[in-house]
Amino acid sequence: MSGSQERPLRADAARNRARLLDAATEVFTTRGVDVPTEEIARAAGVGVGTLFRHFPTKEALLAAVMVRRLEAIAADTAELAAGADPAGAFFDCFRLVVDRSAGKNEFTQALAAAGVDVHASLQESTAAIRDRLAGLLAGAQRAGAVRTDLGLPELLALLVGTGTTMEQLRDDRAARERIYEVVFDGLRPR
Repeated sequence: MSGSQERPLRADAARNRARLLDAATEVFTTRGVDVPTEEIARAAGVGVGTLFRHFPTKEALLAAVMVRRLEAIAADTAELAAGADPAGAFFDCFRLVVDRSAGKNEFTQALAAAGVDVHASLQESTAAIRDRLAGLLAGAQRAGAVRTDLGLPELLALLVGTGTTMEQLRDDRAARERIYEVVFDGLRPR
């Protein structure tokens, strides 16, 4: 094996890494990015040394959480796109992206403040999501479920804006549903 190839993680190390990412995702999303790494290690049931072996800095952990979240969104949007109902897939995907984007701005701001090139580190996952959104939008438009004058740039702006709005309404499910109704009504053709 050459020195440039990464060795696969041992099974226990892979489990520890996954537990750390699960715990970090939960803690960062619910309590914010200022939570000390020691608390994340404790929540994952590992020592802080184990955390730092996998993620040498808190920023590396934040970036890994962001990449993982985006990869999960990309996988779920692919699954939705494979469905038979283009209209349902589009609106379900809109909800999925908005619901899963909670805390994203705080993550990206923390990474940018630490000097991490957020766009470069998330480029691959973001591109996959954009491609899927473009396909879902086109399918929903062909099915007559979404207005044809809406392009991908406007859709992305609506997703970001709706996500920001939803963060303000975290615990008010009824208000969140009304926001979705208003946005979805605006997306449908007249």
